Amino acid sequence: MAGRAAPREVEDAAAMIRAAVVGLGRWGRTSVEAVQGKSDRLRFTDAVSGHFDAHRDFAEKHGLTLVGTLDEALADPAVDAVVLTTPHSLHVEQTLAAARAGKAVLCEKPLALTLAEAERAVAACREAGVVLGVGTDKRHFPAMRELFRIADSGELGPLLHLEAHFSNEVSAAMEGWRHAPGESPAGGMTGTGIHVLDAMIRIAGPVRRVAAQFLSLKPPPDPLDSLAAVLEFESGVGGTIACVRSTPMFWRVHAFGRNGSAEALGRTELVVRKSGAKPERRQFPEVDSVCANLDAFADAVAGRAPFPIPPEQMLATVAAFEMIAKAVER
Repeated sequence: MAGRAAPREVEDAAAMIRAAVVGLGRWGRTSVEAVQGKSDRLRFTDAVSGHFDAHRDFAEKHGLTLVGTLDEALADPAVDAVVLTTPHSLHVEQTLAAARAGKAVLCEKPLALTLAEAERAVAACREAGVVLGVGTDKRHFPAMRELFRIADSGELGPLLHLEAHFSNEVSAAMEGWRHAPGESPAGGMTGTGIHVLDAMIRIAGPVRRVAAQFLSLKPPPDPLDSLAAVLEFESGVGGTIACVRSTPMFWRVHAFGRNGSAEALGRTELVVRKSGAKPERRQFPEVDSVCANLDAFADAVAGRAPFPIPPEQMLATVAAFEMIAKAVER
């Protein structure tokens, strides 16, 4: 395993941000593999794990120092930031600990399971003066970036309605904790649906109210279930959202305006429809969205640019997520 680097000032805008990944499950490893040796803005130096034997080879391969606790990583002056890829219920307390230690923190989605808890995390980072990021990397899909641009430009006219769907069969191979109701309320909403919910809030703003339905044909592992919700945004825009676990990946976010619509399909395809014209299909080069999100976080930590998801949108996403979970319970 690699030795520790000496501390240095993060304020140097040209500095490589040195981060500790907290958790080496599927997504922790994905995060490391996305940037290690590829990014010129962030690299992982430490990995927090309670299972050294299971992760020793991975750590050696990627030049990581294994440490047993978050406190050890936070006490290291050479660590500028932590990336949390831990069970959802741990996010808030770990974020608070990072803020107290003066470390920037990128927390995988969801930031919290309730709005009240998310507000604690945002407030702690604001008071400590540290950057807070979230792991909704799908905002960096090239098709989504173009959809945001078009929606913001007014090209579609007044926005009327949003439709979104994200299904992903990886739930069959996920860690056992992800299937616990206390960690993943509302079925696939926690693991997949929250990504398109975040995208909808980026376009239309906070959600005012929801109605939702959750149907389950088979419990985990490899759950067979679906979630559907109807949303009303404070802006007056309407919306529908759906997610299915244990089915091949499908991504769709569709914005409807008075003058046209734009539909992001997967990572790289966008379809624009206008009255009296044939649908226009636009294709974009692939981008590693995980690396892009971590680079954006590094830019914020180094003071090069704000993190692209402002705290008010982080809170609005958790608020809407909590509304959907409560609507399912009802």
